Amino acid sequence: MTISADELLTTTRSVRKRLDLTRPVPMELVRECLEIALQAPTGGNAQLWRWIVVTDPAKRAAIGGYYKRAWDTYYASGSSARALFKDDPERAAAQERVSGSAAYLAERMGEVPVHVIGCMAVPRLPEGNQAGLWGSLLPAAWSYMLAARARGLGTAWTTLHLAYESEVAELLGIPGDVRQGVLLPTAYYTGETFRPARRQPLDEVLHVDGW
Repeated sequence: MTISADELLTTTRSVRKRLDLTRPVPMELVRECLEIALQAPTGGNAQLWRWIVVTDPAKRAAIGGYYKRAWDTYYASGSSARALFKDDPERAAAQERVSGSAAYLAERMGEVPVHVIGCMAVPRLPEGNQAGLWGSLLPAAWSYMLAARARGLGTAWTTLHLAYESEVAELLGIPGDVRQGVLLPTAYYTGETFRPARRQPLDEVLHVDGW
């Protein structure tokens, strides 16, 4: 696949309904994406990230079960995407679509061929602002998603499983000084109609030289 940098950056979406749950993903392809992810910025060049690739069906099913439980709680709380912008019919319709696709993935997370969990190796989480810590993981995870898109793979940024972080850590044998930050379900995607998402106009969110 040949794709420009601008197109890659503007059409890499969270893929939920269009993940191919039946087509195996070669580990070598996942490794290629992770090799690219390792080139992302990392605070102090510490490279504290750790990556867990889960392909075992039983473990994926267990993670999927935790994810579905977390989704059910989140949805029942009334704070999911569908609760936002109800006074704006156009945005409300978009939020309903997002919520519907999120629910679809929650039902099928355990069936997604590959789970990639991005972690940070830290003795303890810092108190107060943690942007400096997670800022060393999130760019790498996004780079993974971009590399996957360029190779015909779909991903989605998810964190709901963190409600059961300790249970997933026990399932996967993750040490106590390693904290999970993101779960990236990965599969081949179906269709070719990715396009930029509708966003707020830049001038509505831009401030120059002060608020």
